[in-house]
Amino acid sequence: MTTDTAVVAGAQPGAHQEADATRPQLSHREILVAMSGLVIAILLAMLDNMIVAPALPTIVGDLGGLEHLAWVTTGYILASTVSTPIWGKFGDLFGRKPTVMASVVLFLIGSALCGMSVNMGELVGFRAVQGLGAGGLMVGVLSIVGELVPPRERGKYQGVMMSVMPVAMIGGPLVGGFITDNLSWRWAFYVNLPLGAVALAVLWVTLKLPRGSGRAVIDWTGAALLTVWITALVLITSWGGTQYPWGSWQIGGLVAVTVLGFVLFVLVQRRATEPIMPLRVFGNANFSLAGALAFLSGFGMFGAVTFLPQFQQFVQGSSATNSGLLLMPMMIAAMVVSLGGGLLITKTGRYRPLPIIGSAVMATGLGLFATVGLDTSRTTMALYMVVLGAGLGFLMQTTTLIAQNSVSLRDLGAATGASTFLRNMGGSLGVSVLGAIYTSRLTDSLVAHGASGNLDGSASLTPGALKTLPAAARHLFQQAVTHGIVGVFAWGAVLSGVGFVLAWFIRHVPLRGAAPTATAAVPAPPAEQFAPAPTEPATVLPAVRGYVRTVDGFALAGGTLTLVDAHGTQLDLGRSGSDGSYLLHAPRAGHYLLICAAAANQPTVARISIGPGTTHHDVAMDPTPQARGAAHRLPGEPLPGRNQLVGERRALLNAAD
Repeated sequence: MTTDTAVVAGAQPGAHQEADATRPQLSHREILVAMSGLVIAILLAMLDNMIVAPALPTIVGDLGGLEHLAWVTTGYILASTVSTPIWGKFGDLFGRKPTVMASVVLFLIGSALCGMSVNMGELVGFRAVQGLGAGGLMVGVLSIVGELVPPRERGKYQGVMMSVMPVAMIGGPLVGGFITDNLSWRWAFYVNLPLGAVALAVLWVTLKLPRGSGRAVIDWTGAALLTVWITALVLITSWGGTQYPWGSWQIGGLVAVTVLGFVLFVLVQRRATEPIMPLRVFGNANFSLAGALAFLSGFGMFGAVTFLPQFQQFVQGSSATNSGLLLMPMMIAAMVVSLGGGLLITKTGRYRPLPIIGSAVMATGLGLFATVGLDTSRTTMALYMVVLGAGLGFLMQTTTLIAQNSVSLRDLGAATGASTFLRNMGGSLGVSVLGAIYTSRLTDSLVAHGASGNLDGSASLTPGALKTLPAAARHLFQQAVTHGIVGVFAWGAVLSGVGFVLAWFIRHVPLRGAAPTATAAVPAPPAEQFAPAPTEPATVLPAVRGYVRTVDGFALAGGTLTLVDAHGTQLDLGRSGSDGSYLLHAPRAGHYLLICAAAANQPTVARISIGPGTTHHDVAMDPTPQARGAAHRLPGEPLPGRNQLVGERRALLNAAD
């Protein structure tokens, strides 16, 4: 089992670099065992809303407070969205295993309290507690997968996580309906407790991850400001034009709070020692583009899941449970394409075409839904769902993979949290904005046909009540629903088209963990140079290989790498290939120093432990030049046993100490 040491930049290793020191390397079987607990954990977060939805009418009838019904869902989503970057940073500081287990415990506490609620106010508050835990579950699971598996191999394992979605989408409404009809709505929350207990037990036994220092200063000010401006923004999109007019002082005040909170948040993040959301990750173009695509994919996915049932129930006459099942083609397509895309990335190491294709396919799927009419069949809808699901499958795991590959391990949790945060924000704002479009177009259609007076309270009309209306009135309302749906998906298609344009600007950066090609790697030294001792078996020499990159993730060709032992003896010398890959050999397993120098970059030195096989180690070069010069070897001169630039080498060795 090899040790994969992480990126080390700069001539003097710092505290941040020490955090990147080691990535655990597991076998395929060990990874699958560890992921069993992760799958259960993420199922908790995805399944909860699906189970609770069928119970909401019964809950309102029992507790009252119809005016707070929307906040049962909004409070959960808002708390989950706000907490994702905070949980991600906690994982970087305190270790991912204790952080994700803490989020499971918080989720279970919220579930138990929800089941014991005696009024809607308590239920909304306890749902927010649940959402806080759910935010940690989502980002924690993705971060742990990112830590266990190198990016090159990560695609096929993240694809496994996608299989949870159709299980939640199909099983959730069925379980929720059964519990509501045969038990009590409170068991819609209590059912999480045994499942969560199993998740905690499996995570405790199977996860073997390094611990964080736990000594870093927490950016509580940044966390508070993030919560303030995100909450205000979601309230604007939820209340604007419905609860309050867009020109009201309430909405104006929320806009001011959003802008001021965002500006203060950016200023605090620029100065914080350990920011909740490090702004440096957005300096990487690939990360920012992946975040934008994650936002748009969340916008499209949540929009489809929210508004397609409206068409299925009001126009096509499906029941609430059946409308959830009718989304199955989209979810299955997303799962299959995600799995296939992950395997393709693992095999080829190429990922850039996937977001381009995914954005185009998603825009096509949303555009197809913008053509639906009163006579559109369920078969046609299923085909459209397959197209949309395929687009989402290309995008969802790929955007996370690109985001994680664009940062070092010390920022993995924060980057994953930021990416998940943007996807959730896309979903939250997508539901609010598209909901406003849907309601406006539905009302305009009713007014245009002179039906608003005959259909008083049509905005709150239920599918059951619709069936009791006269045929002419029912037809007008179905026509209005269709008009609203067409507008929703037309705007969704436009935004996906923007994503298609952005996807072309993503640059291919080699995935960490990929084996360098033989042509790109530095040739191995002659066998006789490091002949094993007579008492040792004749085995393959221990080696270290990896990639040399800039801090932005771009390959550096022609970098000079030197492997030195504790006595200052040079053991191997080589250069990085055209893709930044390198290969150096050691006479035996042990601890060594790896020195790297490249033109117009600051030299780096890193302590590494080389095992009996091949150890992987990536090097990041700071583009700020700290020293200039070159070392040359005369033609025909044998590889020296010691570095000829003794003074420079000793300075680097002292810096490492």
